[in-house]
Amino acid sequence: MLLFALNSSSALGSGVASALGCRLSPHEEREFACGEHKCRPLVDAWGEAVYVLSSLHGDRSYSVNDKICRLLFFIGALKDAGAQQVTAVMPYFAYSRKDRRTKANDPVTSRYVAAILESVGVDRVVTMDVHNQAAFENSFSCPSVNVTTIDLFAEYFARTAPEDVDTIVSPDLGGIKVSRQFLEAYAERSRSVKHFAVMDKRRSEGVVSGSGLIGEVGKHVLILDDMIGGGSTLCRAASACREAGAQSVRVGATHGLFEHGAPAIFEHPGIDEIVVSDSVAIGNLGLGEACLERVTILGSAELLAQCIREMQG
Repeated sequence: MLLFALNSSSALGSGVASALGCRLSPHEEREFACGEHKCRPLVDAWGEAVYVLSSLHGDRSYSVNDKICRLLFFIGALKDAGAQQVTAVMPYFAYSRKDRRTKANDPVTSRYVAAILESVGVDRVVTMDVHNQAAFENSFSCPSVNVTTIDLFAEYFARTAPEDVDTIVSPDLGGIKVSRQFLEAYAERSRSVKHFAVMDKRRSEGVVSGSGLIGEVGKHVLILDDMIGGGSTLCRAASACREAGAQSVRVGATHGLFEHGAPAIFEHPGIDEIVVSDSVAIGNLGLGEACLERVTILGSAELLAQCIREMQG
């Protein structure tokens, strides 16, 4: 088995390698003056089961599209070098939010990304808390795995949040199933949960609307989402919970994208804690120190390592 991590995901890759008890395999990423680049393995991949880790989020160093190209070219190079099987481990899967047509002639971009990954020979794909699991699975003809962080967040909040947390809130109707699973996982660790509520949310042309809260809210609230983009969804949910009488609101999300710095969520007076996983390299997003101090980051390396162990048999 060989495990590679492209440069932009080297920190998480090192954590996964450590959890597996191995070393990252060496590779080269070279830049050219014209803006082109190349990626190649520096070890023999012939006949090997290869795992390539690269989280496909944009940051200060690489755009989303740049990261996709690098991953594609590297997978192609591995297949040309005789790798028996290549698994793309993408903790954050780019374009996952564009998984259906909402306007006439809309692209279904997540399906197109899947198609180009398969075109270079990827054999399996792994992601973490993808935005729409059904759409993700249907986009690929090769085996696809979605790793969940529900237990990771449940364990953290059960250990650190007030003992009397009594409410779990789904940030939108689409998140009800995952929020219910989170409620069950959290309830196994803390028996104080009594209430479950759901936010009514509508999005059109990038504008989020709807502020209705369906269900009863207690004193201390936990809200779990798959990602924090600009932060408007969680801000609306937090405000609604506060208006309903909540004394504290803590929010968690697997992917902390913090688009354009996400000032709304960092400046929101009703959010007591922001927790994300390390699927996105937060340090590369250009957030200020004050923002970084507000974010708690949970390590996901063991989750990804366990997924690789299971695939290796």
